[in-house]
Amino acid sequence: MKNSTAIGGFESLGLPKAVCQYLAKRDIVVPTPIQEQSIPVGLTGSDLIGIAQTGTGKTLAFGLCLLERLLPHQNGLVLAPTRELAHQIAETFTWLGARCVLVVGGESMKRQIAELRGRHDVVVATPGRLIDHLQQKTYKLDRIGVAVLDEADRMLDMGFAPAIRTILGQCPSDRQTLMFR
Repeated sequence: MKNSTAIGGFESLGLPKAVCQYLAKRDIVVPTPIQEQSIPVGLTGSDLIGIAQTGTGKTLAFGLCLLERLLPHQNGLVLAPTRELAHQIAETFTWLGARCVLVVGGESMKRQIAELRGRHDVVVATPGRLIDHLQQKTYKLDRIGVAVLDEADRMLDMGFAPAIRTILGQCPSDRQTLMFR
């Protein structure tokens, strides 16, 4: 017996038809298990913890939820443990048509400040560099509508718990939080 989601694809998960058509044009028509389980919950605005192996479509799962849930005056925030992962996540958001600012160590603070001051939908950051911006008051988190912690367990293992607490503490309390491992 076929899974009903496979028959209805992404549309049966509650995504708008235009988003489903965009995905279909790129040959993405059958959701992976993590997408199938997390997207419907994420679209409701509920907080979510998702666990899946690398390469199973987690970034697309939280990316689609984040972009669908943002109100016009809000931004999304994605925290990742490494520059490399942050770059990959930012590429996915750009591919989805979002205006994305990448905030990671080892890259120009001046460029990041200019981009953070401009129009953007999503900030993808490593905790350490985002803390630098918060301490220097070059960015505020008061417009975050959805916060995502990708590889949350890894960030905690790397000692980022205090930074994550600080960052989430500066986000609005009514934000949606999605954690993935």
